[in-house]
Amino acid sequence: MKKRALISVSDKRGVVDFAKELVELGYEIISSSGTARVLRENGIPVIEVSEITGFPEIMGGRVKTLHPKIHGGLLAVRDNPEYMKQLAEQEIEPIDIVAINLYPFEETVKKGADLDEIIENIDIGGPAMVRASAKNHKFVTIIVDPDDYDFVLYELKEKGDTSLETRRNLALKAFRHTAFYDSVISHVLNEKFGINDKFPEELSIPVRKKQSLRYGENPHQEAAMYISPVEYKGLSVAESEVLHGKEMSYNNFLDVEAAVNLVKEFEDTACVIVKHNNPCGVAIAETQEKAYREALARDPKSAFGGIVAFNKSVNLDTAKALTEIFLEVIIAPNFDEDALAFLKEKKKNLRLVKIKNFFKKPEGLEYRRISGGLLVQDRDLQLYKEWNVVTKREPTPEEVEDLLFAWKVVKHVKSNSVVIAKNKATVGIGPGQTSRVDSLETAVKKAKEFGFSTEGAVLASEAFFPFRDSVDEAAKHGIKAIIQPGGSIRDPEVIEAADEHGIAMVFTEMRHFKH
Repeated sequence: MKKRALISVSDKRGVVDFAKELVELGYEIISSSGTARVLRENGIPVIEVSEITGFPEIMGGRVKTLHPKIHGGLLAVRDNPEYMKQLAEQEIEPIDIVAINLYPFEETVKKGADLDEIIENIDIGGPAMVRASAKNHKFVTIIVDPDDYDFVLYELKEKGDTSLETRRNLALKAFRHTAFYDSVISHVLNEKFGINDKFPEELSIPVRKKQSLRYGENPHQEAAMYISPVEYKGLSVAESEVLHGKEMSYNNFLDVEAAVNLVKEFEDTACVIVKHNNPCGVAIAETQEKAYREALARDPKSAFGGIVAFNKSVNLDTAKALTEIFLEVIIAPNFDEDALAFLKEKKKNLRLVKIKNFFKKPEGLEYRRISGGLLVQDRDLQLYKEWNVVTKREPTPEEVEDLLFAWKVVKHVKSNSVVIAKNKATVGIGPGQTSRVDSLETAVKKAKEFGFSTEGAVLASEAFFPFRDSVDEAAKHGIKAIIQPGGSIRDPEVIEAADEHGIAMVFTEMRHFKH
């Protein structure tokens, strides 16, 4: 029997050389109109699909390969005599190699095409041929990635055919490719049709591998990073640009995500320092260098080896300050030219990371794996529902500013959490404790350790106080205003305690658990 290869590709990379090599190896080339034209222009003999099927392309190419003479050639089990008898009776030739990549649906969406053009770029025949070939991989070699041409040619030249192991690997890659393709379509059409079903009965999440990582959270764990083509749209840590320094690690990416989400809460010049996914110092100031130094002073011990995020382009004065201690990552919307040059010269391994569309609101859902399942939720983008002063004393204008600042910070601290702040800088942060009083004590301890007074400061708690004990403890340390969600059955007792101590208290009617 003749050896035949079917080639129909939208991505023409390397296809001419691949087809030439196949012809030299004795293969007949079958192709559809667009690919056939390119191959003919390069002197490669081609049999059009319509010549095989005896049926012309119709409906602008919508119908061309969905035909028994194509799919029979792809799906025939060669060691099944009955199948081969039927092929002979129907004058169908088997197809041995298939090189297909699909209509550029994703690229069409990215260029801003209208819905009609997007729909036209949903491939029908391509996925059918890919899946048919992959199903029959015992006999058919399916290639969906031009990067695999060379290896297939190598095996054909060295062995006369591809190995079963290779065909299995390529078949698995093909099934993943069509699954990814369909997943992108479902996400895009959910938005374009205006349905926006966030939690459908069946959920697929298209992600594409961007890079392997040295290891995961710990050296004994393997890791990789994947990127979504349909969510975030340019605003993501996964799409950030590493301008300088060592390769980013799994933990670096997690810490950068935490730092960026927090620093974007502020419009004024701000600095956030993160260690192990929790902020350890946050400050707003008139200058960027001052904001950094104020944030650093809050917990210089934890900041060592930390991640620093800015919401403005990093300038030279700040860059000079950043070289005074060991840091892992600096992340910002941009870096001034002289600051970038200085940091590159002084710190060879310091990772300098720039995020595109820094201030664009994040889109999409949050996903977290559990054993055997997936938890899906909206992103926590809202700050508060109400601003309700529930005590006799109103907070002063200065306290209001600090309360807002502390509330933005505590939203991004692991629960249970308490943040003490004064003059738009953190004084002490108590993250991840099993009781709220423990969180408060941790925050006070941090403040005292680094010489900061809590007298006249404000306190934010990301969830309600279940008892008045936290308020009583806060009063001992001079706290003058508290912001919390409210909602406890003991709210009257908590408010009474605040009134007894002359503390102003604001309820937000919105909690910010972060686990």
